Amino acid sequence: MKKIYYLSTCDTCQRILKEINPGKDVELQDIKAQNIDATTLDWIKEKVGSYEALFSKRAIKYRSLGLNEMSLTEADYRKHLLEEYTFLKRPFMINGDEVFIGNAKKDVAAAVESFNK
Repeated sequence: MKKIYYLSTCDTCQRILKEINPGKDVELQDIKAQNIDATTLDWIKEKVGSYEALFSKRAIKYRSLGLNEMSLTEADYRKHLLEEYTFLKRPFMINGDEVFIGNAKKDVAAAVESFNK
């Protein structure tokens, strides 16, 4: 499976998509239009080790809901990720068994290399 979960209104996601230049064999999913499903989220969690690693603490709602003042469990992170797309670090990029999350330079470079093999 080759799939990229991104936010169409995010300039950073758009820049990364241009860098990757995904071919027609890569499925693109705008998480605002269609949030990630539980099966895929659980699969990615198994690859990276935790739901917290997939959770964006930069999201405005993180503070507005007071989540920054709570001790969240893995179950809490999972629930919030499935309920609200803004909590997903983005973009999520899946290329076979490889998973790349977020916009850190090293992660983007690794994704570009993986998708352009």
